[in-house]
Amino acid sequence: MAAAQRPAGSAASAAGHLYPVDIEEENPEVLEAAAREHYATLLERPSSAAEFFSVPGREKVRLEASLVRFLPLYRPDSKRTLLVLDDPEQKDTVLAIYLHNSWWPVEDIVKTADLSREGLIQVQTFRERIVLFVLNYIILGMQERSLTWDAVFMPHSEREHAKLFWRGGEAAAFYTVKAKGSLCDGHSGQCYQLPVLDTVFVRKKFRRCGLGTAMLRDFCETFATEDALGISCPISAEMYQVCQRFLDTHPEEQSRLWEVEAPGDWSQRTSIWLTVQLAQNLPKMPTPELAEHRTVSLQLQMTPDDDDYDYDSQSDISLTDGVLQFKI
Repeated sequence: MAAAQRPAGSAASAAGHLYPVDIEEENPEVLEAAAREHYATLLERPSSAAEFFSVPGREKVRLEASLVRFLPLYRPDSKRTLLVLDDPEQKDTVLAIYLHNSWWPVEDIVKTADLSREGLIQVQTFRERIVLFVLNYIILGMQERSLTWDAVFMPHSEREHAKLFWRGGEAAAFYTVKAKGSLCDGHSGQCYQLPVLDTVFVRKKFRRCGLGTAMLRDFCETFATEDALGISCPISAEMYQVCQRFLDTHPEEQSRLWEVEAPGDWSQRTSIWLTVQLAQNLPKMPTPELAEHRTVSLQLQMTPDDDDYDYDSQSDISLTDGVLQFKI
């Protein structure tokens, strides 16, 4: 007898074209209980009653216990979890998430049917936390991560200050902030001494549209009364380009932005504008191999007594005969 094949594709049509972020808030405990019940069903289901998940452009994926697992939604030691379906061809890639008694493709989790959901919106609801998790842990950490990255991507904390950037019915980007006075970790007792832009991500298909610059501007406007703002170290080459474009058009912010290591005291800050100026004035190297062997490093150190000192953001910086010269 042929096995029954019941497709379990996108749930959007069954929900009236709504997506998880649009569905009225449901108790997280109820959602998780339903997911655990479904998982138990998969463990007991005979092969004759198999269900399949539809994946566009390829064979359907059989829903079986060996391909599903629970992932923590938050860190550290999150008790809240999501049931996910792994790709049998790429074990470290998630295909779908079980929500509202249906399997939703990852790309549907980051969509909305509410066209008024546009621009930067602060993450507040549980369903928005799920969107943030998918963008950060699955899309950034699994699907679009660079092969040169050796960082381990972890879920954000339950109360992480974050904003989602909605564009044309999709969550296109996000950024997170470590608030001034918040704990750096769970064991050192140190607190951030300034607001720090911690994570910035723009999905590949939305890049080169100004979203990174818009998020940096929003970060600066959100903390307009602060004398100094940080961006977590290390800053990628792409993010430095965003900073350069932003600071070129917003000179009033040139003295406020610092690349920082936690907790961000003066000995852990490097002026982003000064770093940009140094990079622009370094001579071009003929080959990448030679460039790797030539590094110029400068750290501008200030003490708490220098808080009211404002260096000239248009400093004269030059490199002559291998000697770095600058005036501040």
